[in-house]
Amino acid sequence: MSSKKTVADEAAPLASPRLIVLAGPTAVGKGTVAACVREHHPEIWISVSVTTRKPRPGEIDGYHYHFINDAEFDALIANGGLLEWAVVHKAARYGTPRAPVDRALASGKPALLEIDLQGARQVRERMPEAFLVFLAPPSFVELVRRLVGRGTEGSAERERRLETARKEMLAESEFDATIVNTDVRTACEELVDLFSSGSSRSNS
Repeated sequence: MSSKKTVADEAAPLASPRLIVLAGPTAVGKGTVAACVREHHPEIWISVSVTTRKPRPGEIDGYHYHFINDAEFDALIANGGLLEWAVVHKAARYGTPRAPVDRALASGKPALLEIDLQGARQVRERMPEAFLVFLAPPSFVELVRRLVGRGTEGSAERERRLETARKEMLAESEFDATIVNTDVRTACEELVDLFSSGSSRSNS
């Protein structure tokens, strides 16, 4: 039986700097938790992804995402400029620019990537030293409530995202630790704690 680590597990401190990848199902609150880290822990560098989707209300270009067109995205892929990228919800493309991540780690800063499951798998292959954290909802019912409640997608898009979320929930065992996002500030602090004393990986 596999042994899944949670933030409650005791472990020896890991070498610094550390790269943590935060992923989880749609609408679980990855962006909100990452925003909390940005606000309360400026010592942690947070990657800003590129995306071909349109901004949602309140999103700021260069802060929440770099909003680019398909041609610009294609150029980044062709030039090897992305650490990871994926088509999300069968619609827009998302990716992590590699150069800023390399610069942050080289400078000794702890770095956080808030990305999707496909991207997390790519980072695991290309940077095996990365520590992968799965952000889970308290329940699937709560995940549905959050997705419907934010009101940023139509009914067809919500159904696509929920279909994807069901599959994403099955990937939790691939991650090094799980944080249940019952309360944003608590999840934020649990995530930050992992930078200094995370759980070592278990293959048992």
